[in-house]
Amino acid sequence: MLNDICTCEVSLTDPDAIMEWNGVILGILSHGQSAPVHLGKLLERAPDYALAYAVKGLASLMLGRRELVEVASEANRQAQTCLQAGGATPRERLWCAALDAWLRGHPSVAIARMEDALLLNPADTISMKLSHGIRFIIGDNHGMRRSVERVMHAHGEGHPLRGYALGCLAFGMEETGQYADAERTGLLGLQYAPDDAWGLHAVTHVYDMTHRTDAGIALINSNVSAWDHCNNFRFHVWWHKALLHLDQGDVARVLDLYDSQIRYEKTDDYRDFSNASSLLTRLELEGIDVGNRWTELADVAETRSADGCLVFADLHYMLALAGDSRTDAATRMMARVAYDAKGHDEMALIMDNPGVAAAEGLAAFGTANYGTAFAKLRSAQPRFQMMGGSHAQRDVFERVTIEAGLRAGNLNATEALLRARISQRAGAVDTFAEKRLQMIADARGIQANFAAE
Repeated sequence: MLNDICTCEVSLTDPDAIMEWNGVILGILSHGQSAPVHLGKLLERAPDYALAYAVKGLASLMLGRRELVEVASEANRQAQTCLQAGGATPRERLWCAALDAWLRGHPSVAIARMEDALLLNPADTISMKLSHGIRFIIGDNHGMRRSVERVMHAHGEGHPLRGYALGCLAFGMEETGQYADAERTGLLGLQYAPDDAWGLHAVTHVYDMTHRTDAGIALINSNVSAWDHCNNFRFHVWWHKALLHLDQGDVARVLDLYDSQIRYEKTDDYRDFSNASSLLTRLELEGIDVGNRWTELADVAETRSADGCLVFADLHYMLALAGDSRTDAATRMMARVAYDAKGHDEMALIMDNPGVAAAEGLAAFGTANYGTAFAKLRSAQPRFQMMGGSHAQRDVFERVTIEAGLRAGNLNATEALLRARISQRAGAVDTFAEKRLQMIADARGIQANFAAE
């Protein structure tokens, strides 16, 4: 049998088809725009290649769109038909099993199949990346790190994809609070893979979490080649840049980035949407008038709020509905989240907790019912990790929770959440925390004066 760029055996016999498969691998690892192009050409050259259909199906599920579930289901049917013809490698069969498991509502089983593939060959970078990606979606931050750590011995100096593995390791380190190790590992990875947007963004996360805004902005500006080739992931890098400028108080720059980059293409991809809705929320929490920007997002939220594929996406839709004061739409969405939470698959469990309480809390915040908002969000907060995404992405919900507590006058409980947030950031006090600590101190001073009088 022939091997791909990951040194894994493939059932493909056409060298040109293997070249296209290698293009898919590199496109996925670099978050490049070329991956679907190579996948299309691979399916033309090898229409009976089961793994190609598994990739198509898994990628569709990762997009968190209800209409793409059927696309994934059809890809699964085609993959299973190809498998029946025989000849597939064990790794190819495992990928097909991963797709089938996720479609049955068990992404954790899909992860297990990727890990089985890594037991076959720990140098299988693309299986590592898929395990990493699914774990990211379900909030398994420690699993992300451990998974990559287990295979780094097989990604030594001679491995052509070593840089991308280092980038994934850096992100897992950052998400588990190993900030110095993450910074060092991510920067090393960029030396091996200068186009690794994921590794670049892992280091950017470090600078965000540790309040090193100048370093973060400089990193992004000096490594444009790492992310300007990307698919819509480049919008996410622009979003990170905007967060760093917001921490510096440069609101004009933030709004310019929103209009000219982050929301220049008004897609309904939930990842692009989450960039936009969370940024507008952060701005409004700082008292910034965002104009009519909520209207466009709320229109999209109303069309996508029935998806119910990912809690992370749903809560960002709720941010927009609350931000644009669409109370009826927010009420309908709360009902849909509550209904989906009654299911029995893994995603329903996340929808139930933290999804239901978080959705209710965000809706209450949108109607200025801060006591209810704080109670609901505070009850959901211990499980925010389970909704997936990164600390930086979920931080918008931490901020809304803290702001609701302040506005409701729950100073002690709010300060506890704020202190926990600072602790998670290695003790770094960013601008948001600094302002809220001062607000709490001021409020207590007023209370003390009233008591004295």
